Amino acid sequence: MDFDPVLLARIQFGFTVAFHIIFPSFTIGLSAWIATLLVVWRRTGEERYRELARFWTKVFAVSFAMGVVSGLVLSYQFGTNWSRFSDVVGNVVAPLIGYEVLTAFFLEATFLGIMLFGWNRVPPWLHVLSAVCVAVGTSISAFWILSANSWMQFPTGHVIRDGIAYPEDWLKIVFSPTFPLRLAHMLIAAYLTTSFVVLAIGARYLLMGKHKPYAGIMLKMGLGMAIVLAPLQAFVGDMSGLSVRDHQPAKLAAIEAHWEADAPGPVPLILFAWPDEALEKNDFEIAIPYLGSLIVTHSLSGSYPGLKAFPPEDRPPLWGPFFGFRIMVGLGFLMIFVAWTGGILWWRGRLETNRTFLRIASWMWPAGFIAVLSGWIVTEVGRQPWVATGILRTADAASPVSAGVVLTSLILFVVVYGVVFSFGIYYMNRLLVRGPVDLSREDEEAGPSRTLAAVGPGGREAYGGGRP
Repeated sequence: MDFDPVLLARIQFGFTVAFHIIFPSFTIGLSAWIATLLVVWRRTGEERYRELARFWTKVFAVSFAMGVVSGLVLSYQFGTNWSRFSDVVGNVVAPLIGYEVLTAFFLEATFLGIMLFGWNRVPPWLHVLSAVCVAVGTSISAFWILSANSWMQFPTGHVIRDGIAYPEDWLKIVFSPTFPLRLAHMLIAAYLTTSFVVLAIGARYLLMGKHKPYAGIMLKMGLGMAIVLAPLQAFVGDMSGLSVRDHQPAKLAAIEAHWEADAPGPVPLILFAWPDEALEKNDFEIAIPYLGSLIVTHSLSGSYPGLKAFPPEDRPPLWGPFFGFRIMVGLGFLMIFVAWTGGILWWRGRLETNRTFLRIASWMWPAGFIAVLSGWIVTEVGRQPWVATGILRTADAASPVSAGVVLTSLILFVVVYGVVFSFGIYYMNRLLVRGPVDLSREDEEAGPSRTLAAVGPGGREAYGGGRP
């Protein structure tokens, strides 16, 4: 059987980056949550906040480690499977990645050790400062990664000489037109993901009658963030859609499964369809009149170009952007509904006693992760067939390696990732099952050097075999 080495390389990169993106999405928000708890502890003197920060720091350490490991693998793939990418756009992209290492990673590496192992060993103010610096470092890391990715989505500030991109204006490169909204969208997504994880864990502890003083803090602080961030994300997402309309119209047409090249408005909003790329039409289409124009153009009669306005070889694949966008938006509205329902119950004084809401909230923990993955598919598949739009096609960026070599490394990645990340996620789950009280007691008995060794068999029994 003949395999396409480019397709295998794309599958490999998609597989590894899908694993990677969920961990930074969690650690960006989690580091901010831990820093907030420590700041509140310093202002109020209540030990509950410090113990909660200590508990979530153990979870952060595991997630951060898996994020770093999975991120390093991506860098190596640029040299093994995508060497042409490095040749053509390396002059622009490599410095942006280097800036991330010089600023964010050094900041995180300097203060991460104090944050993880500084309990009772450094002055409290220094420990709190370290947590804040780590939180800032994770956000700076997102800044540079999104800057590089945004340039690849809509390159500006460069010149092409002999087919190679050279930087000409670094401000235009760093702040390409799609960058500000994409950065805001990603950071809010990270904070929202963590908010619902914290909310879910707090709800589960309350349902089980465990760790009630800590569970109440998690429930209210997680919900408070979600009440603000969920609708804010909808607003930023709408603004991002307008940016896609202006700078990446082919991606927008794929997201909407909109085919007509220059048909006048109004354009309906397609809720569901089965896009047929060969026949250039949609099957089983369910659409709402006028709503497509209203959302995309903010006018009831506005129009925008469909896929037929672009040559077939310049169109992105439809299924990923179309279905990924609907999953992301559907989860976004679900998060708004759950957050505001919880807000009403909070206002009425029934937040911690309404078991129906607590059950729903307890199962909301994956919502942010799935939404992030769906959004990533929309963004990256929608950019195709370009790896750097207008400069380098994905098919031309691959290394001259055989399909057998790429397939072998892909199988190894699947096996190694399956083993390593299964252990990591299992360990993280055990930490969450154990809870903050037992962890803090065990730490006091074992001494501060056992920061990461805190899981015992009693946690599963106390939890009843469930999973966070």
